[in-house]
Amino acid sequence: MNVHANKEPSFRESVDLMFNRAVALMDLPPGLEEKIRVCNATYTVRFGVRLRGQIQTFVGYRSVHSEHMEPVKGGIRYSMAVNQDEVEALAALMTYKCALVEAPFGGSKGGLCVDPRQYEEYELEMITRRFAYELAKRDLIHPSQNVPAPDMGTGEREMAWIADQYARMNTTDINARACVTGKPPHAGGIQGRVEATGRGVQYALQEFFRHPEDMEKAGLTGTLEGKRIVVQGLGNVGYHAAKFLSEEDGALITGIIERDGALVSDKGLDVEAVHAWIGNHGGVKGFADAKYVENGAKVLEAECDVLIPAALEGVINMTNAQRVKAPLIIEAANGPVTAGADDVLREKGCVIIPDMYANAGGVTVSYFEWVKNLSHIRFGRMGRRQEEARHQLIVSELERLSRDKDLDWTLSPDFKQKYLRGAGELELVRSGLEDTMRTAYQAMAEVWRARDEVTDLRTAAYLVSIDRVATSYRAKGL
Repeated sequence: MNVHANKEPSFRESVDLMFNRAVALMDLPPGLEEKIRVCNATYTVRFGVRLRGQIQTFVGYRSVHSEHMEPVKGGIRYSMAVNQDEVEALAALMTYKCALVEAPFGGSKGGLCVDPRQYEEYELEMITRRFAYELAKRDLIHPSQNVPAPDMGTGEREMAWIADQYARMNTTDINARACVTGKPPHAGGIQGRVEATGRGVQYALQEFFRHPEDMEKAGLTGTLEGKRIVVQGLGNVGYHAAKFLSEEDGALITGIIERDGALVSDKGLDVEAVHAWIGNHGGVKGFADAKYVENGAKVLEAECDVLIPAALEGVINMTNAQRVKAPLIIEAANGPVTAGADDVLREKGCVIIPDMYANAGGVTVSYFEWVKNLSHIRFGRMGRRQEEARHQLIVSELERLSRDKDLDWTLSPDFKQKYLRGAGELELVRSGLEDTMRTAYQAMAEVWRARDEVTDLRTAAYLVSIDRVATSYRAKGL
């Protein structure tokens, strides 16, 4: 479905256009198609908090897109740009994302119109607790009905406040901690949740680079090593994705775009150093070991192998899509490429790994955290030492054989240490996340390769997820 050059679709229209493009290739009854498309409910709350000697009124939203599975799941963002349309579009995206990675949730999303940088920590806590109270008393925060998570402008701290607020209101609910995910590990969270979305982006790229036929469509060869990557947004997701890809896969981060401009370097940027600089100075300007570009958006158009938009929606749109040179774009943010830009890029032969899949690492590990909270035991606690004991048996037997038979061989120095180490929570979380990202990619790519009319991964992802949602609704008798 093409968009007229003079009309840039909004984020919500983009999601609708992409949904339409997919369902046009499906054989869904019209009634079921409409049921899946529409947002079930959106609650708008306006509440007052006494701050600095006066009452300030805040506007918040919680939208439930689909209850084909419950609880519904989705982050809460704090931003002055939050509005009902955006929250509903993000809730729809969550439905499809959960279906694609087979997390047993419906889609939801929340937002509060607030600029967190304008408030002291204790003020933000008062605002967050009041917002949580307003949602929880209507079951819009609830372990079995609606489970929020962090998003733009929120993190572990806010989730801990929300969890505590819910527990205060539900003193006899043994599963109270499961009312929200993304909590700090000491407050019922899970190891590996903070970096989960960035780690998921890394696993997604690794999986893409395992399939030469898919790489060929983007005109890429070889491995991730030495590939030039531009990252837009060095927040939680962009930072972890860039860090893991450069440190573990040998990729070169040749561009980092932030609010106040961009840094570029052909030899590759030190992600850790840039991140620390931003933390101390509030932006990238003045960082010594790179070239500074004041108009950061221009760096989206730089020569590179992979472009990772990891901040806001709509950064690649009809004004700049034609000039984007990256043959491969992986959407670490939600909706960074508009529907209009998507058309332009597809015609150019650019391959886009869609947000619905690429940033699903967060909700996947949130799912593990929710399961951990409901089972009331951390992963690895029961089996880790038993696994180590069994491995020790093999190592001891090998060592005995080499002694008794005077064989001229020894175990590699770090083999014993690596082999004997049983999987703790972090290793199990990473294993589960990698398996999820690989399986979901294969489901999506299979459709992309098998059907001629499916020309891109985004349509393939929508086809897989909408089909799963439809199957769920049919099973429920809807």
